Amino acid sequence: MAPRTRLQQQLESGRNAFAHLLRTWHQRNGWPHTMVPRLGQHLQLGRVHASQISMLKHRKLANPGPEVFLTIGSVNRWLRHWSPDRQLRDLPPANCPEADLLRRAPPAALLDEAGQPLGAGQLLEIFTGLATPPPAFDLRIAEQEASALCGALSDWLTGRQPWRQCKDQVLAAYPVERPQRRQQFEAVLSGQKDYTAAELEAELDDLHRTACAMAEGTAPWAQAPGTVDQFLSQLRQQGCEPAAAGVASG
Repeated sequence: MAPRTRLQQQLESGRNAFAHLLRTWHQRNGWPHTMVPRLGQHLQLGRVHASQISMLKHRKLANPGPEVFLTIGSVNRWLRHWSPDRQLRDLPPANCPEADLLRRAPPAALLDEAGQPLGAGQLLEIFTGLATPPPAFDLRIAEQEASALCGALSDWLTGRQPWRQCKDQVLAAYPVERPQRRQQFEAVLSGQKDYTAAELEAELDDLHRTACAMAEGTAPWAQAPGTVDQFLSQLRQQGCEPAAAGVASG
C-alpha cells in the first residue's frame, strides 16, 4: 500500500475533527440525527438528510455536497442569541417534536473563539482540515492520554480519598441511570479499569455534569469545573503532574 500523501492526511484529520464536532454538538443538545434536517426543512434553510448527518458523525461520508454545509451553517446561525419566544414562532405550531426539544433546554450553537456562530464556509474548512474546531467543541482525546485522564478524573471527583469514603456522594452526582454505565463509572473511579479514549469522549459531558453537581453540593473537596472544555484542559494538566514530577526527580 502506498503511503498517504500530506493532502490525504489533512483530509482524514479534517473528517475526524468534523465528525467529533457534530457528535459533541448533538450530544450536548440531546439531539437525534433528524434534528438539523427537520429544522432545515421547517425553516427553508436547505436540505440535508438524517442519514448524511449520521454518516458525517461516523466519518463515513467523504464528499458531502455544498448544500450540506449551507444547511448546517444556516441552522447554526438561526440558533444564535436563542430566544424561545422569538425563534419558536418560526416552527410549525403543532406536531413538531423539534420545537418540544428546543423548548425543554436552550440549544448550544457552534461558536468560534470570538463567540460568533460558525457558518458554512467555516464548517467546510474544518471538514477539509484547513481549520480546527472551536476549543469548546474540540474535545478529541488521544488513546495514549486516556489512562492519565482517568487517573486525574478519579482524583478530581474523589478528592484523592479512598473510594469507599466518597463512593455514595460521587455516585449520587453521576446523572446516568443505565446500570452498565454506572458500573463502568464506578470501576474507573475506584481504579479497577480505565475508559478508552472513545469511551471517555462519549462520557465527557456526563462526567462534567457530575463535577458540576458535586461542586454545587456539600462535598468539601469538590471543585467547580468551569465549562466542559475547561474541565478537560484541567484534567490534562492534572494528568501530566505525576509525569512532570518524575522527570524532575530523575
